[in-house]
Amino acid sequence: MTDIDKYLSFVMGMFLAFGTTFEVPVAVVVLVKMDMVSIAKLKEIRPYVIVGAFILGALLTPPDVVSQFMLAIPLWLLYEVGVVVAGWMIKPSKEAEMKNG
Repeated sequence: MTDIDKYLSFVMGMFLAFGTTFEVPVAVVVLVKMDMVSIAKLKEIRPYVIVGAFILGALLTPPDVVSQFMLAIPLWLLYEVGVVVAGWMIKPSKEAEMKNG
């Protein structure tokens, strides 16, 4: 395998890992909007998400701590952003149901 093949394989793997990371808030909001999971449950599983983010960071990046942190910390923070945004989106609809019902 040539050096350019190794480089392109590495870069595409990193693009895929980081691109998927930035879809986490969308996935969290969609799951909450579809009533598949509640905000309380998302807050309850927060420690597991943090550990999972660091495990994914270790598996999907090269074997150095800096790369692991560069993937795991945004993954965790974007999860938190997803929880906050889902909370903003759910509260108005719940209040509307209470007024109508």
